[in-house]
Amino acid sequence: MNPQYIDNFISATVSTFDAMLGCQLIPQDPRAAVGEEPEYEVSGIIGLSSKKAKGIVILNLTREAALSSSEAMLGERSSELDGDVIDAVGELTNIIAGTAKSKMEHLALDISLPTTIVGKQHVMGFPHKAVAVSIPFTCPWGAVEVEAAIVESKAAADQEEDEIDIERLLPVGGTPTFDTMIARDMDHAGEQA
Repeated sequence: MNPQYIDNFISATVSTFDAMLGCQLIPQDPRAAVGEEPEYEVSGIIGLSSKKAKGIVILNLTREAALSSSEAMLGERSSELDGDVIDAVGELTNIIAGTAKSKMEHLALDISLPTTIVGKQHVMGFPHKAVAVSIPFTCPWGAVEVEAAIVESKAAADQEEDEIDIERLLPVGGTPTFDTMIARDMDHAGEQA
């Protein structure tokens, strides 16, 4: 993924947590998202698409980070991962994606409505041909991570039939996991070599 896009997601996440929650995040080194054993219990997901590019943004939070984020936004602490927490994580994801999108105007991206997944050890997948980047952040409330993937130009045009379908990415029976999607992408890359 274009390094400038990575910087856009870092600055969007840091500024969103600072402005909306009064929480200082410290970005760690970005790395390839490799489908490690997930430590996150809540994930907000937004698809990005245009004729020039396709992509996805995922905001991953530990339970405590999600509860504290919701409390900072709403002024009241939830005792469980309820509708308020789910809405707060969706809104944070929306703001992060929208802020990053505004710095990539040349791609003319539209963003989908946010979807929030709650559950231990859920695994998220990425669109075919996408090189996903994981950006971990140090947060006083617990682990926070943004995963993002943007596929541009010809690769995006090749995906016209393979629109980013959030439902296809959800951890539901029959849905490909990140590992199976990576394996499929690796096989496809080998065919092209």
